[in-house]
Amino acid sequence: MVHDITRRQIMGAAIAGGALANLPVLAAVAGEASIYFRDVLLIDGTGATPRRADVAVTGDRVAAILPPGSAAPRGARLVPGDGRVLAPGFIDTHTHGDPLTQSYDAFLAMGVTTILLGVDGSGPRIGDDLNLQPWLTAADRAALPLNVAVLASHGTLRRASGILDAVRQPDDAARARMAALLDRELTAGAFGLSYGLEYVPGIYAEGAELASLGQTVARHDGVVMSHMRSENDDEIEASIEELIASAHPGRPHISHLKVVFGKGESRARELLDYIAAKRRAGIDLTADAYPYNAGYTGIALLFPEWALPPSDYDAVVAGRRPELRDHLIARMTRRGGPDALLIGTAPYAGKTLAQAAGEVGLPYADFLIKIGPGGASGAHFTMDDALQDILVLDPDVAISTDGGPGMRHPRATGTYAKLIEQYVVGSGRLPIERAIRKSTALPARILRLADRGTVRPGAKADLILFTPDAVKARSTYVDPFAQAQGFDLVLVNGEPAFEGGERVGAPGRLLRKKRSA
Repeated sequence: MVHDITRRQIMGAAIAGGALANLPVLAAVAGEASIYFRDVLLIDGTGATPRRADVAVTGDRVAAILPPGSAAPRGARLVPGDGRVLAPGFIDTHTHGDPLTQSYDAFLAMGVTTILLGVDGSGPRIGDDLNLQPWLTAADRAALPLNVAVLASHGTLRRASGILDAVRQPDDAARARMAALLDRELTAGAFGLSYGLEYVPGIYAEGAELASLGQTVARHDGVVMSHMRSENDDEIEASIEELIASAHPGRPHISHLKVVFGKGESRARELLDYIAAKRRAGIDLTADAYPYNAGYTGIALLFPEWALPPSDYDAVVAGRRPELRDHLIARMTRRGGPDALLIGTAPYAGKTLAQAAGEVGLPYADFLIKIGPGGASGAHFTMDDALQDILVLDPDVAISTDGGPGMRHPRATGTYAKLIEQYVVGSGRLPIERAIRKSTALPARILRLADRGTVRPGAKADLILFTPDAVKARSTYVDPFAQAQGFDLVLVNGEPAFEGGERVGAPGRLLRKKRSA
């Protein structure tokens, strides 16, 4: 028996939420609810004004949204709102790592309930097997702390098709093999395809190859996400044009939108106007960004293409060392000098390039030559705060971390907490309902996750409960592993996954893209 919840209330809640189609789900609350949130400040992910409400969860779904202060169904766990926000869990559209072997507790700690893997042209696999299917099978069987979606990865597909890294124009047979493998992975549930065009082997891929894959993705209504060819101020528009062409007639998505070397708010607005014009022209162009002024990647991007794999690096150093040294100096000078690169991998983790080179008694260019293009990764401080803030604040730019377990960059542990702490509570420049939408409904739309990203009757119960003023991004570039605080309860598929500052369950699932009708 349910006290104070009448059939009329349920019907009213359904009508208010536009959920008449879900009345069988709503009616379940009249018999049983597993969790009942009483008198929360509901921010539903759509961008609508926050409102007080009660929210009932039955199984893995939201059963009903009711007037605040209604009595909880007997047997349900009662969670008092106490003025706290209840919102959809955050959906991270750009994540690294592998939950089969690594901990994602830090993601749960900042409210993330769904991650997307397979980005930048590479993704998780089982051992040396380049086929995605064994990993999908293992993920289906695993106890996952949060929901996991995956992209097919261009670089992996290329190698699985037998294309040597340095090949710029694969023959028709090789391209057909790649397209067949891609079709198989999309059919298995991948949400689209990722490119890493600043990395090996994507750096060698040309337009015809990319466009042929984009057509395959479009047939599956997938998304083409790209770490673009260049994010430099004078090349970013050309890189976006390449992305659009490679995805046609499908949906292009710009990963971690930024303008390296760009300056000022006006440049940000110019770029956003350019993207908006593409949308007005009928291109479903989307983007995500993170709220930090440093990227994090391997030092290979400092080296010229002729020094990268599969080139014989030792031979390059022996025969072209002065030219390589000059290139590295010019590249680092433009990128702010050796103090603007903070190394994140052993044995130099936590030291700037200048400090690491000084420790071994070498000029920084000679140090880079010594460790080579695969010798380290790090945070590259090449972005302007004023410019980046405008990109982060834009209502049509989603939020992502571009982070993963063990990454020495605070974005991997602090992105969403920083969004709330700095932009919503601190400066007041971002209304909280817009911040939530950028982290939930917008990425859900990009991925075509129809039943996640909003709080509504019938939707999956990926929910977070928090007090905005208590949310803190504790991680820094010096201490990148400090977990965020302030997210009191994180539900994944209707079950507690994170509570009281620690992971308490593994209710996540592998998400597979549903085939279009």
